[in-house]
Amino acid sequence: QVQLVESGGGLVQPGGSLRLSCVASGFTSDYYAVAWFRQAPGKEREGVSCISFTDGTTNYGDSVKGRFTISRDGAKNTVYLQMNGLKREDTATYYCAAAPTPIATLNPRRFPSWGQGTQVTVSS
Repeated sequence: QVQLVESGGGLVQPGGSLRLSCVASGFTSDYYAVAWFRQAPGKEREGVSCISFTDGTTNYGDSVKGRFTISRDGAKNTVYLQMNGLKREDTATYYCAAAPTPIATLNPRRFPSWGQGTQVTVSS
């Protein structure tokens, strides 16, 4: 079973920045992708970003393009989400998820493994 642990959430003012981290363990697949999703109260779960550990390709949701950047570390076990220019509408619980696929997909149905989430609140 893949284990995912998110961290880095918190309270930030509009226009500010946060960096989320997702530490993953237990991978046995020859290929996998790690993604960030978010869900705000009363809203559907939304795909934020995904990175393929097979070829490094990335994918971003339209609402975060140009503001968020996903990356992976040299040990290939940690994924980061650098969030800049944060807006109030970015407030949500952010979840890390892993899928046994080489594709940087934002389809939540492809992800069998999920972390517990980290809260991001953008407010003045």
